[in-house]
Amino acid sequence: MGEQSKLSLRHCCLILFSVLTISSTTAFDYGDALMKSLLYFESQRSGRLPYNQRVTWRDHSGLTDGLEQGVDLVGGYYDAGDHVKFGLPMAFTVTMLSWSVIEYRDQIADAGELEHALEAIKWGTDYFIKAHTSPNVLWAEVGDGDTDHYCWQRPEDMTTSRQAYKIDEKNPGSDLAGETAAAMAAASIVFKKTNPHYSHLLLHHAQELFEFGDKYRAKYDGSIGVVKSYYASVSGFMDELLWAALWLHEATDKEDYYLKYVINKAHCFGGIGWAISEFSWDVKYAGVQVLASMLLEKAKHEHEGHVLKQYRSKAEYYLCSCLNKNNATSDNVERTPGGLLYIRQWNNMQYVSTATFLLTVYSDFLRNSNQHLRCPTGTIDPEEILSFAKSQVDYILGSNPMNMSYLVGYGSKYPIRVHHRGASIVSYRENKGFIGCTQGYDNWYSRVEPNPNVLVGALVGGPDCRDNFMDQRDNYMQTEACTYNTAPLVGVFARLLQLEENLEVELVASY
Repeated sequence: MGEQSKLSLRHCCLILFSVLTISSTTAFDYGDALMKSLLYFESQRSGRLPYNQRVTWRDHSGLTDGLEQGVDLVGGYYDAGDHVKFGLPMAFTVTMLSWSVIEYRDQIADAGELEHALEAIKWGTDYFIKAHTSPNVLWAEVGDGDTDHYCWQRPEDMTTSRQAYKIDEKNPGSDLAGETAAAMAAASIVFKKTNPHYSHLLLHHAQELFEFGDKYRAKYDGSIGVVKSYYASVSGFMDELLWAALWLHEATDKEDYYLKYVINKAHCFGGIGWAISEFSWDVKYAGVQVLASMLLEKAKHEHEGHVLKQYRSKAEYYLCSCLNKNNATSDNVERTPGGLLYIRQWNNMQYVSTATFLLTVYSDFLRNSNQHLRCPTGTIDPEEILSFAKSQVDYILGSNPMNMSYLVGYGSKYPIRVHHRGASIVSYRENKGFIGCTQGYDNWYSRVEPNPNVLVGALVGGPDCRDNFMDQRDNYMQTEACTYNTAPLVGVFARLLQLEENLEVELVASY
């Protein structure tokens, strides 16, 4: 080999070593995290499972849902570690999955996960189509938390009540109708090019649901009492109506009616009044404000621009509070000693994942429009915002005082006693012997052994305010996972995977 060839070989080796060093420094495979996050939704499926089901420890369940009421409510998702199908968190899950694909479709496709993402969305929207049986009727829930929580069973063995509950003109629920409209409108954007007929159907349902929710205004938990102990609508319905209107504005090719609604209702519905430091299945204001603020550059007249600026001001308050850049300590989100955003004790990770998503999306918006975030303590560039979002994801994946991944199945150390009925009991496919209501508590719930089935891709509730985590099945505040925890991370994982790949390409190009 000539001297020149040796030098070239040495040069290539140095580049490869540098790339590998950077990869090992970050130590996180965002592509693997993305793949696993989408697997999780297959674990949560209710109904008749498809031929291409990848989570093989699950089987068909809830096949008579809606039968007592004479309606087909088979399908949809179980929200967490139990078997109630709660409409509000399910709809928010689908909205966030759809927003992930809308923002990061190409990145998800590059990772080879677009089909799985579309399947996860469609599993939810197919159910919403069934549940919306007439313009002013939406089936809100199947099963009830009280009887469900009395039992510890696999979904395939369910003996608990499958009574279904609905909202209608006499028993309205604008928050549920609004969130379901938002989910179907956002999903209609996702399917617009690849499945236009389905997209049109979703948009039709979304418009009817929005009209229903707006005409008959009330909180859904006032009409359906059984939901109050589980998914009470604390924020009311005004945020969901604004949220739905914004998604309908996007889905209808910027139809003026829906934007006018967001502008005209901005003050009386709290859109430009509430400055809030959380974004969740219940409280949508931060999401509303971020979406609205991204419309500011295209404002058609002075009043519209003036109102959208006020939305942007509230969006920036939320983002600055996450970044610890507001003046008063009380105006910033608390952090654990290890650096994790901390909102509250029960299932704190849901707020981390939604904050991370909004920060990531807004950082890209600012970069693409050549702008910066204006906070009371200074101006923040888009790269700093994305870097902080990445720090939250890295904490989730294992860069934390416990050295534990809170995304189940990712890495070498993750929660193994997740509070989840199906995962904690021997798989139905392995042992079809019936396991009764209390039998599950007697034989499986209190076991110290790891769950027999790994709930891959589930984001558990996470550590406490001091970064401590107790991996125990009965510690549901920390070890239960929910669909709306994982959903926002789908887009973020795809974006961070692109960031890492671009960094490696730039590094190679610099040599």
